[in-house]
Amino acid sequence: MDNIKWLQEWYFSQCDGDWEHIQGVKITTIDNPGWYVELNVTETNLDRKVFENIKIERDDSDWLYCKVENNMFVGTGGPLNLDEIIVIFREWASS
Repeated sequence: MDNIKWLQEWYFSQCDGDWEHIQGVKITTIDNPGWYVELNVTETNLDRKVFENIKIERDDSDWLYCKVENNMFVGTGGPLNLDEIIVIFREWASS
């Protein structure tokens, strides 16, 4: 299953009539250029799950940082790193 499809299914599995109104998923661009991904994991099976911060700097356009803070997975990355950010979230969520 590709990562976007997996993320859609993860999001849908959290929707219970309440969670999606308060929590949720945000994917937007940043001006570096790059991506910003935010997934609120409050009231999910990932609530308070330990995440080891990830920092990868390959070059000016191939980089990413991922962390979990206050039950919020936040991933930022270069313009071609969106899929890799989702993979990191997917691996953490599935472990």
